[in-house]
Amino acid sequence: MERSKKVILSAHCVLNQNTVVEPLARSKGAHKDIVQLIMAKAIGIHQLPCPEFRYLGLGRPPMTKEEYDTPEFRKLCKELASDSIRIVLEYEKSGYDIVGLLGINQSPTCSITGLRGIFMEELLSLLEGEGIILKTFEVPEDYYDGDRGSDFIDHIAGQIE
Repeated sequence: MERSKKVILSAHCVLNQNTVVEPLARSKGAHKDIVQLIMAKAIGIHQLPCPEFRYLGLGRPPMTKEEYDTPEFRKLCKELASDSIRIVLEYEKSGYDIVGLLGINQSPTCSITGLRGIFMEELLSLLEGEGIILKTFEVPEDYYDGDRGSDFIDHIAGQIE
């Protein structure tokens, strides 16, 4: 079968809400409507690591960006971002199109707009250093699959190609 050679980079929790801090999960597993939209466009999904999960595990309390922004956590985010850049460069070397970066609004690690999350700060800085500018998308803080999320799905449907 021929590959589409299209990939989107996705914040970990889009595909696995089980790693989201209690009680903030908004799905039993993956955000089904987002995943189905991406799959319908024959785009592969590359799941980025979850720095919060790696750093403090599943039983962690809800924390702000300021609480996470320690030298140890920032070092972890830099390491994870560096590994992600190597993956992006491999995709590009092999002729793949990275169609975008999907973040989570208001996340202390994976927010792209507003108060940018720590992991996204590191990742976007490294991407820029490589001369790679990606289209960005961000799951709204109030997103849920179904009717409550239909505006977001409609919004990104025309932008992800």
